[in-house]
Amino acid sequence: MKKNFLILTLLVMTLLSVGCSDKKSSEIIPGADRTEIYMPLLEGKSVALAVNNSSVIGGKALLDTLLARDINVVKIFSPEHGFRGGNRYDTLDAQTGIPIKLLYGAGNYKPAASDLSDVDIVIFDMQDVGTRFYTYLSTLHYVMEACAENDKEVIVLDRPNPNDYYVDGPILDTNFRSFVGMHPIPILHALTLGEYAHMINGEGWLKEGIECKVTVVEVANYQHGKPYTLPIHPSPNLNTQQSILLYPSLCLFEGTVISQGRGTTFPFQVLGNPQLKDHYEFSFTPQSMEGMSTNPPHKDVECFGLDLRDYDTNIFKESGRINLSWLIEFYNIYPDKENFFHVGRFDRLSGTDILRNQIIEGKSEEEIRESWEPALSEYKEMRKGYLLYKDFTL
Repeated sequence: MKKNFLILTLLVMTLLSVGCSDKKSSEIIPGADRTEIYMPLLEGKSVALAVNNSSVIGGKALLDTLLARDINVVKIFSPEHGFRGGNRYDTLDAQTGIPIKLLYGAGNYKPAASDLSDVDIVIFDMQDVGTRFYTYLSTLHYVMEACAENDKEVIVLDRPNPNDYYVDGPILDTNFRSFVGMHPIPILHALTLGEYAHMINGEGWLKEGIECKVTVVEVANYQHGKPYTLPIHPSPNLNTQQSILLYPSLCLFEGTVISQGRGTTFPFQVLGNPQLKDHYEFSFTPQSMEGMSTNPPHKDVECFGLDLRDYDTNIFKESGRINLSWLIEFYNIYPDKENFFHVGRFDRLSGTDILRNQIIEGKSEEEIRESWEPALSEYKEMRKGYLLYKDFTL
């Protein structure tokens, strides 16, 4: 009996071990966590980090991890929302004293030659959300361009794209190129930043077609369409998984008079305007919120509209489409249509002036979508050449 019990115990332990091993082998491991791959590339080098609060390894800042391993980090480049989630205008990291250069604001998007004079390698590590208008894409472009011009290498520590299970939206017309849309891609590009870096090089999108030397540390156990919940908010107003999944459909409202909930604890999960009281029962009141939105649209005024906090975001995956019906609906019921759009802002976000004009003309969603072809299908085909991971279409 004792011998049989021992055999049974060993069998259970073996099965548990196999189960744990299988779980570990299927766990998504971001590039930053795969230190054994890129740490040898940094030894004896002067390193700059293009990072923010999402640049972590096991809950610890990438910067702190590298310093603990005696890597010579000489500079930090921070994107739109700053580093460590603090004041984005800080010029020194309070914890380490390392200089910070903000890559945001007119004339400051791109590192200068002097910023790179004491640097051998730039590590780029940020959590993207997979949309054209999320500005970390543009920061990647400018970091790559500056490094190409100054013969510096870029190492991209790749991370999953939480919205990478569909490609949708109008292709950007480069006449509307801006920091919220630099390249002729759709609203949802379905690439990781590592894949996107290769696309920037491969399509000759850097200044004068120069190429940047890029090494991508890939995400382990990842494929496009594999569910991934972000462990850290990538920016202050994308503070839940629900907001991240709604963002591709709601960000266009930033170019309109409709609030997306900035100035609430649930930004990018609601839509509303003070003039829509007769149309909706749900309401919210934007307020000044330190660290999120100090002067939100319709501050201190009750807005009426849609509560999308419980909206089934699986619909996006099933349909492969962003939601255009909300935009059309709000335009149709808004009483002052001439002032519904903030024209320049909306056109930059949509990447074209055609979408705005189609909505004004009363085009249906299907008519609008038909106008995205054949450019959208051509992008999908081009995208295949830059994939590092198994695609959701396979």
